Amino acid sequence: MFDKHFDSYVSSLSTMSARISRRNLLRMGASASVLPFLSRVAYSEASNSDQRTAWFRAAKFGMFIHWGPYSLASVEASWPIMRPGKWKITEEEYRALPARFNPTKYDPDHFIDLARSAGQQYMVFTTKHHDGFCMFDSSYTNYKITKTPYGKDIVKALADACARRNMQLGFYYSPPDLNHPGFRDTSKPSSSNWNGEPERPEWSSYLNYMELQLTELLTRYGDCKLIWFDGLNNQGKYDGLRFQKLIHSLQPGTLMNDRIGLRGDYVTPEQFIPKAIPTKDVEVKGVDRSVAFHEGVPNARDFQLWETCMTINHTWAYNANDHDFKSSRELIRGLIEVTSRGGNFLLNIGPQPDGQVQPEFVERLQAIGDWLRINGEAIYDSTYGPIQGLTNLRSTARGNNIYLHVFDWTPPKLVVSGIHSKVLYARLLANNQKLEFQQTEQGLTLSLPQVNPDENATVIALECY
Repeated sequence: MFDKHFDSYVSSLSTMSARISRRNLLRMGASASVLPFLSRVAYSEASNSDQRTAWFRAAKFGMFIHWGPYSLASVEASWPIMRPGKWKITEEEYRALPARFNPTKYDPDHFIDLARSAGQQYMVFTTKHHDGFCMFDSSYTNYKITKTPYGKDIVKALADACARRNMQLGFYYSPPDLNHPGFRDTSKPSSSNWNGEPERPEWSSYLNYMELQLTELLTRYGDCKLIWFDGLNNQGKYDGLRFQKLIHSLQPGTLMNDRIGLRGDYVTPEQFIPKAIPTKDVEVKGVDRSVAFHEGVPNARDFQLWETCMTINHTWAYNANDHDFKSSRELIRGLIEVTSRGGNFLLNIGPQPDGQVQPEFVERLQAIGDWLRINGEAIYDSTYGPIQGLTNLRSTARGNNIYLHVFDWTPPKLVVSGIHSKVLYARLLANNQKLEFQQTEQGLTLSLPQVNPDENATVIALECY
C-alpha cells in the first residue's frame, strides 16, 4: 500500500504546506512581520528557485546500491585488489568472479519496492566501481555484465523500471578504473598503481574512454538525475571541468557531486554526519571538497548543499560475514540529524549475489519507512531548523512550520530558546493532538502530555509566522 500511495502522500504534504501558509497569511493580513520569518526559515522556498537542485533538496532520503561480481566473495568492492591482505582473496581470484556472476533473482522492481517502503525518494546505482567492471552494456569494454553468465544489462532494467514507476535514478561512476590500460600499467598488480598514472602518454586515452562511457550512460538510459563520481586521490588529474561540461551538454538537469576535482552541485561526507551545518567556504576556488561548518544557523545564501552516504553495517558491498548492523533507531536518528542540518541521507544496500536483499537490510529500511509514514511531513522538502546544538532535540523547518524532533521526552514541560518567530499553534505530529504553550522573549515553553513517546523521536509541529 505504501508503494502505491507514497508519491501522492508526499504531494499532499506540499499541498498541506501551501494551505497552512495561505491560512497564516489570511490571519495576518498584509502584515510586514511575515517577511523576517520567511527570510530566516523558508529556505526551501528560496532555494527551489534553482530548478536543477529543487528535487534533490526536497527528496532528503535516497538509496545507494553497491553491487557487482564482488558480492560472490563477500568482499568489499574493488579494495581487495587495491589494498590486498584483509580480504583473503588474490587479484586473480577477484578478476575471475564475473565468470560465475549470475543473479537470476534480480528484479529491479524489488529494489524500487524496498526503496518505496523505506520512504526513499531516489536511487544511486553503481554502474562501474574502481575495478572497472561495468554493470551496463558498454560498447567500449568486454569487462561488463553482458559478458557474464547473466548476460543482460542490469542498469538498463533498473533505468526502465525507475522510469515506469517514477523513481528518480542517478548513476555512481568511478573515475579510477583498474582494468583500463590507459589508467595504469595493467601488467603490474593493481596494488602498485591503483591511483592511476596520469604521467603516462596513455592517460589521454583513458579520459576519452571515460567520456565515451559517460555519454552512453547519459544517452541510452533515460533521465539521469545525478552522476555520483568517486575520484579518490588527486582528483585534478581527471579534468573535472571537461566532464562537467559533457554532463551539462547531454542532460542539463543532471547534478554532479564533488569527487572529480570540482565542488559540483553538492558535497559528500562519507560515513559521518557533520556536527554543524555545512556552509560554502569563500576562500576555496572551487577545486576541492573543502567546506566550512557554521556554529548556529547560517544565512541561506551561505548554505552548502550536501549529502551524507552511509552503510547499514560496515561494508558497502554484500558481506555475509559483517553482522554489525546499525539499529533502525540509529538510522532514523541519523536521517533526522542529517535533515536538521539541511542535508540528504543516502543509505546503502549491498544486494546478495542472486540479486536479493538480505533480511537485516529489509527490516531496517521498513522500520525507517514506518517512522516516515507518521513523521514524513517534518523531513521531506524541509531544511535546517532554527534550533541547533541541543542534545535532547533537533529541529527542521518547512514553509511556515518548525518541527521539533524530541529525543528525550520528559513531561510536563519542554523549554526551548532560539525560535524568534511567533508561534500560532503546536501539535503532536503523530496524532495532531494540540499542545498548550507559552512564548516569551526568553523562549517557548510547551506542555508535554503523558504519552508513550516514540523511541526514535517524537515530533512536535509548530505553526508560525
